[in-house]
Amino acid sequence: MTSRADAAPARIYVDHTHLRGHVTGIERVALDLFDPAMLRPHPVVPVRSTSLARMILAQQIGLPLRGLCDPKALMIFPGFPPGPLATLLRRHCITYVHDTFLLTRPQDLSWKSRLYMAPSFAFAMRYGRRFLVNSRTTGAAVRAVCAPDALVALLRPPVRDVFGLADLSPAPKPAPGAPLRLLAIGTIEPRKDYPTAIAIVAALNAAGVPAELHVVGRVGWGSHDFLAAPPAFLNWHGYLDDAALRHLAARCHLLISTSKAEGLGLPLLEVQHGGLPIVAPQGAVFSEVLGASALFIDPTDPAGAAKAIRDWVEGPSFAAAPAASRANVRRWNDLAAGDAERFRRFLERGAEAYAGATESTAASS
Repeated sequence: MTSRADAAPARIYVDHTHLRGHVTGIERVALDLFDPAMLRPHPVVPVRSTSLARMILAQQIGLPLRGLCDPKALMIFPGFPPGPLATLLRRHCITYVHDTFLLTRPQDLSWKSRLYMAPSFAFAMRYGRRFLVNSRTTGAAVRAVCAPDALVALLRPPVRDVFGLADLSPAPKPAPGAPLRLLAIGTIEPRKDYPTAIAIVAALNAAGVPAELHVVGRVGWGSHDFLAAPPAFLNWHGYLDDAALRHLAARCHLLISTSKAEGLGLPLLEVQHGGLPIVAPQGAVFSEVLGASALFIDPTDPAGAAKAIRDWVEGPSFAAAPAASRANVRRWNDLAAGDAERFRRFLERGAEAYAGATESTAASS
C-alpha cells in the first residue's frame, strides 16, 4: 500500500456481520477498536447483517465487491476471517487475528468452525498481506504461518471497565470455615477446559479448603458432562448481564482460568479493573498479558495447583493482589493507546508507519 499522506481519507469498511445477539469479548473488541470516532477523518462504514445467510453473502461477495468498486478503500475483518475474494485484494484487506486456534487446535472446533471459518482463515494466512494482532504471542503465531512479506502489527484492544468494577472492594480472604469462591468467565466449550477448573476446586475441598466454583458463560458447543451432573460446589450462572456479573464478582475472592489456548484472555484484564486477583495457566500469552500480577499454575496438576492457590490465599502476598491487578490493567491500556496511535499513522502513511517501531511487532511489508 502506498503512502496516504497526500490523499483523501480512505473509506474503511468494517465487517460487523457477525454482531448479532449478546455482545461478548470479541464483539467488544470489534466495536471499540474500529469505532468511527477513533478512526477519524477516515469515513468508517460498518457492514451488518440480519441473518446467517446474509452474513455469509456479505463476507464472501458483498465486501469484496465494495472493495473492487472503491479501490482506495480498506476492508477490516475483526471477527470472522475474510472470504477468499476479499483476501485476494491483498493490501486492501486487513484481518484482525484474536488467536490462531482455527489452525492449531482443530480438535477444539465446532463443525461450523471447521466447515466455514477454518478454511477461510487458512487461506488468509497464506495469501493475506495485512494482519493486526491482539498480543505479541498471537503475532508470533501468525508470523509462523503467514507470508514472509506480510505486515503483522500489534493493535492491542483497550480494556474498558465493562462490568463497572472500578469502585469494587475485593472480597478479603475467607474467614476460617467460610468458602473460597472462585470465578470463571467464558463460553463453555472444550478449549476453555472447565473440567480442569472443577478438578482444582475439588482438590481444594479434598485438602480441607471449602471452595466454590462460579462459572459465567453461555453453552457453546461440545458435550459437557459436568453440566448434566454438576458437583455440589459448582454454580453455573449462564450468561449474566453486566450488573449481575458485577454483583457476583464482588462476592468472589479470585478469578481462575484453565484455558488450553488463548490469544489474549480478555476477561482476565476486564475483572482487574475491580482488583480481582487472577489465577491463570503457565504460558506465554498469560505471562504477556498479566505480567507479575497473577498466580500462575500448572493445570495438568490439579492437586499442585490447589496447593499453590491455598498457599497464596493464606499467605501475605494475597493482600497485595488487588493493587497489582489494577496496576496491570493500567499498564495494558497504556500499551493499547500506543498501538492505536501507530495504527492511525498507518492509515495515513501505510506500512512505513511501523518501520523501526520496536513495539509494533511488525514484519516486513
